[in-house]
Amino acid sequence: MRSIIVIPARLKSTRLPEKVLLDLGGKPVIQRVYEACLKSELHNEIWIAADSEEVFNVCKKFTNNVLMTREDHPSGTDRIAEIAAKVPCDIVINVQGDEPFFDAGIIDRLITAMQQGDAVMASVCAPVETIDELHNPNLVKVVTDVNGYAVYFSRYAIPFSRDKILEDASAYKKHMGVYAYKASFLPEFVKLPVSFLEASEKLEQLRAIENGYKIKMIEVKGFEKGIDTPEDLEHARKKIENNGTI
Repeated sequence: MRSIIVIPARLKSTRLPEKVLLDLGGKPVIQRVYEACLKSELHNEIWIAADSEEVFNVCKKFTNNVLMTREDHPSGTDRIAEIAAKVPCDIVINVQGDEPFFDAGIIDRLITAMQQGDAVMASVCAPVETIDELHNPNLVKVVTDVNGYAVYFSRYAIPFSRDKILEDASAYKKHMGVYAYKASFLPEFVKLPVSFLEASEKLEQLRAIENGYKIKMIEVKGFEKGIDTPEDLEHARKKIENNGTI
């Protein structure tokens, strides 16, 4: 099965404008993400999905695998689907363009899960580390069944603890926004209307669950937060300075 990695690179972002092009240790953030993904052993190709000429031109300096996509896509998955329609593939891994410290081993685990399982999607979770994380609406939580399939995603702390005050959050799981898709599923998914759950939580993956599709969850020990704010960018720059490399 042919597996490709697609990295959507949007120029406009609300909390940190043009973050994919910002300097991170002498390279733009998007290049750091691309180079992190190169460490995956099971992928066939990596493609960057650009939404502007500015992003396209910057990416062309370090790879030829850049494609322009429509500017008016309503979601990241629509952008991924456009690339999957142009590049022959069976499995698509979607890595966000603001994850410079991404662990490429996760990609290989997702590809393996898609090759061996029956789910049309797969994603990643890790134990919640603190009570503050648990109650942070910007950090999505996920509940899984006994077979490791997602039951529900929420910005709320799920499941609700009715009988006691929570002192330990480690039994809860936080979601990392990296996805694997069966390429054949993407055209179906983007044609589905925005679902009630998706509109309520502003979480696109709920559209799949509400329409009866399975999402296999891969659990990892933890993951580095992406770059969303100026503070995140400063943290990433200090990390590179301290380590000399990512």
